[in-house]
Amino acid sequence: MADRGGAVVVRPMRPEDVPVAERISADAFHAVDLDRRRVGDRPPERRPAARSQRWIDRTTGFLRTDGPGCWVAEVEDRVVGFATSFRRETLWCLATFAVEPGHQGHGLGRLLLDAAGRHASGCLRAMLAASEDPRALRRYVAAGFDLHPQLTLRGIPDASAAPSLASVREAVPGDRDEMDSLDRRVRGAARNDADHEALRAAGRPLVSTTRSASGYAYVDETGSVLALAASDRRTASRLLWAALLTAPAEVEVHHLTSANQWALQVGVAAGLAVGTEGHLGVRGMRPPSPYVHHGALL
Repeated sequence: MADRGGAVVVRPMRPEDVPVAERISADAFHAVDLDRRRVGDRPPERRPAARSQRWIDRTTGFLRTDGPGCWVAEVEDRVVGFATSFRRETLWCLATFAVEPGHQGHGLGRLLLDAAGRHASGCLRAMLAASEDPRALRRYVAAGFDLHPQLTLRGIPDASAAPSLASVREAVPGDRDEMDSLDRRVRGAARNDADHEALRAAGRPLVSTTRSASGYAYVDETGSVLALAASDRRTASRLLWAALLTAPAEVEVHHLTSANQWALQVGVAAGLAVGTEGHLGVRGMRPPSPYVHHGALL
């Protein structure tokens, strides 16, 4: 299906579009970072090659599992924007959405979001991660999303306040059912195999289990949490500490909404600086907690 407006065509994404979409994403988000940079912020860095490849692999996976939720916009036969989305049970997530800086402000974003949004038909709830781009934020509000500002943690962790981490261990395949149960309880839907494969490609899975509580987290090589869900705040805090204590140097933790004050308490106890960055958009639900979302896999 194609929507045409003059020289604009919005059509389903194809495999050969994915590397082009990755470049558009990198350019668009870097431009937002440069534009929204505040005094004292470090200079924004472009997406490194390893993350670019993971982006391509993850988006290729979305095409396999959720092709009807992935679209591109063409102008004169050249891809200049895209939107990717996916469904997990009754949850719809907008994974990534970007338009080339030179083609923004001409309605392409609305056409792409309308196309991807049709993949949400029948879903009870929805989530997306938003940058500081004011035009995108307006579109999300118009689409019925409530926006919740996000906080970040940054610095070199001080281990002196860490609790006992005896219950934290590496996850094994037998933990998958409990991980799925936690995601259903906290965000309303489990992840699929492709989601877990993408998370494992970027980090290692940890679990914390006791007789009365459980939780899991994916942690990358820098000690940053890629995703986390837990049955209670104490378990979530323990997993965040376990992640921080693997940091070889400075660590950054992103995507913390105000519903997750437990994470800020851990960060302050660890001597990390608190900042702000982006928004979580939710529709038909509250911000998940105890939870740290993944920007694209939510």
